[in-house]
Amino acid sequence: MNFTSTRNDKLSVKFSQAVRDCIPEDGGVFIPTGIEDLRRWIYYIDKHTSFTSLAGTLTSAFIGDEFSPIICNKIAMDAFPFEPVVKQLDDRLFLMELHNGYTGYHRDYGVSYLCSYLETTFELNGGNALFLDFTHGGLGAVLANTLRGKKHVKAVLVYQKGSVRGLEESDLFWNGGNIYPVEMEGSEENIKAEIAKLFSDRAYVHENCLTVANTTNVCRLLGQVFFYPFSFAKIKERIYGDLYYALDAGNYGTLMAGLMSWRFALPVNGFVVPSTNALSRDSAGNPVILDSFVSASKRSAVNPIYPANLERMEHFFGQNENMLRNFVNLSDVSEKMAEEAARELYIKYGVYVDEAAARAYSAAMVNVQETLDEDTAVILYSYSHPSIHSDFSRHAIGESPDIPQIIKYSLIPNELKRPLAAGAEDLRKIIEEVNQGK
Repeated sequence: MNFTSTRNDKLSVKFSQAVRDCIPEDGGVFIPTGIEDLRRWIYYIDKHTSFTSLAGTLTSAFIGDEFSPIICNKIAMDAFPFEPVVKQLDDRLFLMELHNGYTGYHRDYGVSYLCSYLETTFELNGGNALFLDFTHGGLGAVLANTLRGKKHVKAVLVYQKGSVRGLEESDLFWNGGNIYPVEMEGSEENIKAEIAKLFSDRAYVHENCLTVANTTNVCRLLGQVFFYPFSFAKIKERIYGDLYYALDAGNYGTLMAGLMSWRFALPVNGFVVPSTNALSRDSAGNPVILDSFVSASKRSAVNPIYPANLERMEHFFGQNENMLRNFVNLSDVSEKMAEEAARELYIKYGVYVDEAAARAYSAAMVNVQETLDEDTAVILYSYSHPSIHSDFSRHAIGESPDIPQIIKYSLIPNELKRPLAAGAEDLRKIIEEVNQGK
């Protein structure tokens, strides 16, 4: 499978180059082209197909022109010691729980897949990668789990002062581990601006093998594509009409992964998403991508610290507004509506959900009542374990579930007792230290 840029359709690179470069030279973001038609395979999989088996087969379909099926399966097997859980709530509503990984959040899947891909392929072909990312703590916790024992992938993670968590002493670079956590003072926006200064120097990025672990990196995005055929395989014998996915917007990575799945021939009829300022509805109810008011050619280069999945969506739909309107169903969801949705899910089905899933459920119920056929099936995505957002659950329902032990560990704060970084120049020194193995 080849990849092109959202700002230059003439560009065509292999998957390995798209992952290594992270963003194209033209300042856009990578998106797949030459999509495989996997229709016959999708109809062959069923409820007995494991997540790792599915991920290995799809990895081979996507990048089999670069790596053997054995290597593709190894990537998947090493990446996923866990798998999503699909629950049937009623005749046409299903819940897909994506919080069964290291930290109770769906990012665990994509990050683990990205790390496994890099380590496996670097072992074969040589090379190294260094993640440079901002994190509130969750990304650091999942990287702590996925980078243990790896030889070719390390991470410099930048935290706001006092937000480091989920790391063991052996994970720390100065103790022989693969993670160099560094704290900075200031707002999230200011800290990200300092990180962005390093990524603006393309020669420096390549020289130091820098990349990111967010969905700007197309490999991280590909790891979320697997959610869709897996959930379809689990329920396809129990549905008779159209199929829609209901999910919160987030940074639009999971929605973009769903659109990619549809292009691979997954039989999905559309996506139901709560509207946001960036992806909203006009007075006629039509979807509007705010960024589209400025042409891509007049925008500044993509900042890899901020995932550019809306630009991927623009490229996906092109100028076809009808396709966007018919495929992405938006609904305005208030805080009160989200709380009511969480209560309904608990009272009717006995399940706790996080606020994102409650918002998605509310949006789905509005769309089902207004536009969708009575035989339509809906798969509701639950991104994070509801215990992580216990305040929302207690406010909406009156109680919250217990925190699983593995998630509880990822929330334990770390005190670094090391000097704070003042800005980009201090980060350069740290990156030099890590790459020299000091």
